Amino acid sequence: MTIRKKGNNQKVGILPEKVRSQFQTLQNELNIQFDNTTLLYQAFTHSSYVNEHRRKLFTDNERLEFLGDAVLELSVSKYLFEKFSQMSEGELTKLRASIVCEPSLVIFANELQFGQYVLLGKGEELTGGRERPALLADVFESFVGALYLDQGLAKVVEFLERIVFPKVETGAFSHVMDFKSQLQEMVQQSNNGLLHYEIVDEKGPAHNRTFVSRVLLNDLELGLGRGKSKKEAEQQAAQSAMVMLKKQVQEEE
Repeated sequence: MTIRKKGNNQKVGILPEKVRSQFQTLQNELNIQFDNTTLLYQAFTHSSYVNEHRRKLFTDNERLEFLGDAVLELSVSKYLFEKFSQMSEGELTKLRASIVCEPSLVIFANELQFGQYVLLGKGEELTGGRERPALLADVFESFVGALYLDQGLAKVVEFLERIVFPKVETGAFSHVMDFKSQLQEMVQQSNNGLLHYEIVDEKGPAHNRTFVSRVLLNDLELGLGRGKSKKEAEQQAAQSAMVMLKKQVQEEE
């Protein structure tokens, strides 16, 4: 099978039938069928593979990675903007950065087993390139770029709604999230009253104190939190309150 560029009669390389079959398996597993499979193949083609097959005119994934990086950032930005209406610009930026950083992209790529589909040169294969974090992060971005070109932004968002956004929902990035803002948002959505934080206890010497905070909704205590600072204690109290409120909603349902 000769792979052709979309809208172009130039020959760009021939992949073995076994490899094309593997990519069909990937599409089946993702429930995504590319109209232009050349884009899919390119998304998984490392420069080392291109260098070893110069006469076959393969194209590596670096340009798709560039595009995918921008598409991913835009899609995540829009999701966070709509999901967390009470977060400041700085908080949104910090959260987005934690989602699109290399370690996170590697997690997404490994979850989808992208590493096994990457087309590598022999040298890169022998040195463990298939498991190299930077390579896996690049492949995830390249795939997003290829999907965007093939099927548009809506399809990318649909893909991210299955792979990335649920992790935000379940707290995978809670280490950079402002629980006080999230709790405030939950309360505002249900119009349940005003939140108030109180430091109810301080323990330990001045250089190593532990603070205990509680958060109240009107006069009802929602949660307690402990921390090495008042701010940390309040954040922990807010997180505890969110867990309690979510549990109440589930029980009512």
